[in-house]
Amino acid sequence: MTHPDFLWRNPDPKPAYDVVIVGAGGHGLATAYYLARNHGITNVAVLEKGWLAGGNMARNTTVIRSNYLWDESAAIYEHSLKLWEGLSEELDYDLQFSQRGVLNLAHSLADVREARRRVNANRRSGVDAEWLDPDEVKKFCPIINVSERARYPVMGATLQRRGGIAKHDHVAWALARKADAYGIDLIQGCEVTGFEISGGRVLAVETSRGRIAAGKVALASAGHTSVLADQAGIRLPLQSHPLQALVSELLEPVLDCVVMSNAVHVYVSQAHKGELVMGAGIDSYNSYGQRGAFHVIEAQMAAALELFPLFSRVRVLRTWAGIVDVSPDASPIIGTTPVDGLYVNAGWGTGGFKATPGAGWVYAHTIAHGEPHPLAEPFALDRFTTGALIDEHGAAAVAH
Repeated sequence: MTHPDFLWRNPDPKPAYDVVIVGAGGHGLATAYYLARNHGITNVAVLEKGWLAGGNMARNTTVIRSNYLWDESAAIYEHSLKLWEGLSEELDYDLQFSQRGVLNLAHSLADVREARRRVNANRRSGVDAEWLDPDEVKKFCPIINVSERARYPVMGATLQRRGGIAKHDHVAWALARKADAYGIDLIQGCEVTGFEISGGRVLAVETSRGRIAAGKVALASAGHTSVLADQAGIRLPLQSHPLQALVSELLEPVLDCVVMSNAVHVYVSQAHKGELVMGAGIDSYNSYGQRGAFHVIEAQMAAALELFPLFSRVRVLRTWAGIVDVSPDASPIIGTTPVDGLYVNAGWGTGGFKATPGAGWVYAHTIAHGEPHPLAEPFALDRFTTGALIDEHGAAAVAH
């Protein structure tokens, strides 16, 4: 998966690659795959400073859903969910995609009103959504505590039955295998250190392994996109935060759905191997650290035990943090930049994994045609100057 050394030092002004993608995570690999599959562009290199899919792709909580409030968000996530539904067969790889249903709990009257609003908006957008009362929540997820005396009383929940989980490393390797089969170069241990720009156009990528000439360059490095853009002289409206998560020891099957709670901020599912996978809040400070903050994890555990008393004797196996870049309106940035030939895909916050195939699809189209895919058009960088924001704070059923 590495390229012959002579291409790194080729003085020929002709680009060594038509497209260089920075970041070999889910979005970078999906973009490379769809460039080849949908647009016939195979002279592509995917650069990764570490190892393939070793960044956020290895640190997410595997949840997949499309029940976002705003039409623009619902459209791109629903497109992605539809791709997920056929992706295992398409990639000829078991992604362990399990449509077990996603519950979003409501604990207050404000939660109930917001949740019902989102259900109605989803149905209007053609996204499956249901409202469940507490008894229906208990029937769907028997181990959840719906007592009125609970610290966080469950007043109902939204349900997206088509939502679920997939195994992130399987997704990465399936996309990588297909990209490699198309002749795309996947280059690990290759950190991008800068960009060669002349006349307002990107010409090459400077890396720890030398200069790589490129016709187009696509950024897809979750959590670190603002650093890369700064090297190209672009200031992006992004902040990077550690996002906390953990897994438990292996258990027998006890939870056959995904449960999310915005008010107490904890979300949990059970992986195929048996561990509980839990996500929590983000650290409020900016950081690139990939270790869990204890106070966030402690609050997460307290909330989880109120909702699931059954978990009181379960042991935590490990904790970590993924680095998410968050835009001012908690929605992604996809499209062109002020530098000709340089493209950006960033700002997904907690939505990155669930968007993997959909983001790759629209980003590949944008790169191939030099203009946004219709689903990506609302997420252009210039919305922060025009004021056409897509404000998914809270409305996305998570707090960030």
